[in-house]
Amino acid sequence: MKKGEYLKIILKTDRTVFSVKDIAILWKDANTDAARVRLNYYVKRGYLYRIRRGLYAKDTNYNKMELATKISTPSYISFETVLIKEGLIFQFQDSITVASYLSREITVDNQKYTLKRIKKQVLINNLGINISDSISIASKERAFLDTLYINGDYHFDNTRSLDWDKVNLILPIYNNKRLEKLVRKLYKQK
Repeated sequence: MKKGEYLKIILKTDRTVFSVKDIAILWKDANTDAARVRLNYYVKRGYLYRIRRGLYAKDTNYNKMELATKISTPSYISFETVLIKEGLIFQFQDSITVASYLSREITVDNQKYTLKRIKKQVLINNLGINISDSISIASKERAFLDTLYINGDYHFDNTRSLDWDKVNLILPIYNNKRLEKLVRKLYKQK
């Protein structure tokens, strides 16, 4: 590959956020050390923006939802971020919430990201997860179950829009009797 083609390959993609591994795959180069050196050069020249260690963007106008799923992988957007968007809760939240293998809060470019730990067998199961434009996001039914699984008894402002058949289809991946009881209780209250 010629010298100027590396940057062109990044700029041509639809993605806005890249890890070093993503870029090494784009460049068809297994040597991530060489990719890091080249990326540092592009950042110093102003061609790319370093979001945080190991994560890069074409510029400062990157997709924050895309970044949310790149901070920790595997992960997907869920919990309050989806519940608010889908109208199941009405409380304001300024953080993007992500299901991950670890729990932590991170602030990047004045945006707060809340990573919530969920067990591996649930995290890697794609049932109820929609993937589009490099972003994995839970359906409202999956976010509903994730939230109940993590928080126990949780107050939802509106559960009428839930598809209870989908809820019951996704429920077995949690393998949790307490969660099953909560779902039955909430279904009766609907």
